[in-house]
Amino acid sequence: MPNGEFAARKLLKQRKHQRMLKKPYVRRLFRLKQKYDSMGTVPAAKGLVLQKFAVEQKQPHSGMIKCVRVQLIKNHKVVGAFCPGDGTVNFIDEHDEVTLAGLGGSQRGQMGCIPGMKYKVIAVNGTDIEMIRRGKREKPKR
Repeated sequence: MPNGEFAARKLLKQRKHQRMLKKPYVRRLFRLKQKYDSMGTVPAAKGLVLQKFAVEQKQPHSGMIKCVRVQLIKNHKVVGAFCPGDGTVNFIDEHDEVTLAGLGGSQRGQMGCIPGMKYKVIAVNGTDIEMIRRGKREKPKR
């Protein structure tokens, strides 16, 4: 480590280099979440269901994962969202308003064996999807 009367410039340069190696710092500095994340910086967003579909799990798992294609209300971007729980997709119809949240994969990406899905459905027409699935609430009509 440099020390002495004229070492300040070198110390600042080294510190900046070390900071740039940290992913969270770079994401914040260049505002990468705002630029590239469909939902922006918010934790949840609403959208309209365009279609229901199933995707195959990644190796070594097998099975079909039920998903929905959603058009976000805030910026009209179309994203795919995972429907968590057994039989959840049966309670979601086309043109329903759903609330999406991040799926929770590492570094805001996909999770586990679910290919390409960054978001999950947490509510349908303003009612929690888990309550509808368990039979505690009825899905409101739009």
